[in-house]
Amino acid sequence: MAMESRQDGRVEPATAPATDAEILAQLDRIRRSAEFDAPERDRKFLTYVIEETLAGRGDRIKAYSIATEVFGRDSSFDPQTDPAVRIEAGRIRRALERYYLVAGRSDPIIISIPKGAYVPIFERRLDASPPSDRSANEGAGQDPTAPLARRRAWLAAAAMVCIGGGLTAGALLLQKDSDTATSMPPKIPRLVVTPFEDLSGSPQSAMMTRGLMDEVVGSLAKFKEITVATRDEADASPQGGPAFALVGGVRFDGERLRLVARLLHRSDGSVVWANTYDEQMEAGNAIDLQARTAAAVAGAVAQPYGAIFQASAAAFKQSVPDDWQAYACTLSYYDHRGDVSAQSLAAVQGCLQQATRQVPTYATAWALLSMTYIDAFEGRLYRSSSATLERATEAAVRAMDLDPQDVRALEARMLTLFFRGDVDAALAVGVRALAINPNDAELAGEYGFRLALSGQWDSGCKLLSETVARNSGPAGYFEAALSVCAYFGGDYVAAERWARMADLRTHPFSRVMLLATLGKLGKGAEAQEERKWIETNLPGLLEAVPQETALRLRRPQDRQQLLDGLRKAGVPIPESEFEQARSDSSIH
Repeated sequence: MAMESRQDGRVEPATAPATDAEILAQLDRIRRSAEFDAPERDRKFLTYVIEETLAGRGDRIKAYSIATEVFGRDSSFDPQTDPAVRIEAGRIRRALERYYLVAGRSDPIIISIPKGAYVPIFERRLDASPPSDRSANEGAGQDPTAPLARRRAWLAAAAMVCIGGGLTAGALLLQKDSDTATSMPPKIPRLVVTPFEDLSGSPQSAMMTRGLMDEVVGSLAKFKEITVATRDEADASPQGGPAFALVGGVRFDGERLRLVARLLHRSDGSVVWANTYDEQMEAGNAIDLQARTAAAVAGAVAQPYGAIFQASAAAFKQSVPDDWQAYACTLSYYDHRGDVSAQSLAAVQGCLQQATRQVPTYATAWALLSMTYIDAFEGRLYRSSSATLERATEAAVRAMDLDPQDVRALEARMLTLFFRGDVDAALAVGVRALAINPNDAELAGEYGFRLALSGQWDSGCKLLSETVARNSGPAGYFEAALSVCAYFGGDYVAAERWARMADLRTHPFSRVMLLATLGKLGKGAEAQEERKWIETNLPGLLEAVPQETALRLRRPQDRQQLLDGLRKAGVPIPESEFEQARSDSSIH
């Protein structure tokens, strides 16, 4: 019997299966909706699988048939090596989810494509309002300025509430939706990837060029901070915000492959970023070569602090359109990583609180809001309350509920678990996130640091080192992490050098690590100066050192090594703390 998911979360048997006519009417309703954000070939894809299913030919729907009959690929198409159909199917699933979240909330028929398959499922919604009930909000009679007016009204109201101090962070986290929130998805930059140009003109080069582009699209799509589109969507650019195009040319010269890639502003065609990638061709390495090149391109273009981030941040320094406020808040978080002051943190946190109210379904904004609470908890641990960590946890869980594939949500959840003392669970989440997007340097760095602090210093610090090499943003945070790696590797000279480079003057744990390093190096005068600075500017920190170390360092021998450095720097560490470090094998 067909089953149905109600809006209240219950599943009940449908009164009758959806008829072919109802399904086709629903398909037409989806295709005509502006909220079904998919290119024309994905609309053809959806139509094809629905019509084939209704015709009783669902068993014939395979990646090969879709590629040849919908996308026009020739008989040489190999679904094992060419992910084009899988990529487009994922895009359709996301477009359907977005449609039913926004315009299709009350539609009588729900169409979905399960993961791992291409045959659609049709379900009837109980108590659905007929489509005509929404006619006042759709079509030619709709006031096109209404959404903008509502957004402006919300921003004005939010500003008054924030000034008045009448809205608490806890209430924000518990607020699932509100009358002032928009149900529209957040505006984020759109990147159109055009077919790469085959500059060599041979059958082998044509196949490699097409495969390389598909790999690049797949790698870019893993970054949730952008929307990846194909050339078929060239007319669908976001209004008032940044939109880009990625173009490339591929040339074969003997055994060498060269990709020249450029990122362009779609508004005027100006070049934002360009790079050349050279790879050596060897027998049997074509797929690895494509994946390696695609990873490099995607990381340079789409990761935090990448080319799109930098171009968007530069544009928003002039002005931020009303419906891009939420996205601008996410950019402000990464700016904050280069300025760890309390004033910066408060401003960014307030901005993200507003963003999650304005767009309650914005998973990335919830994840970054969680990280601001983590920053507050970590930066002021010795005088923080557990409520701060609880807020971080609530926001991270909300982000994961909204999008389990958003690596920023997984990163936030990893950090909250780590600071709650559940290190194994935290590392498991980190592994999952890294498997989803291994090209995200920000994620890789955080996971590598947590791996190192758990006692896996070699693998964790190696990952950290690679992150610093390919992260184009403020490096201070990860340089401080490398200082920790050097300290526990016994290279105290390198530890001091990394700590001085990082210059995170207001970060308590970084100051503690520098003080311990000076103690290990026997630099008594400098250690005394550093200790006085901490006692003056971070009162109570040195007394809370056991708490700080227990929270971060899993292995007792690591905690003992840190306490030894601090004692040599003149910090009075009782012998009982050393005994506890020797015997305590868990993080509290």
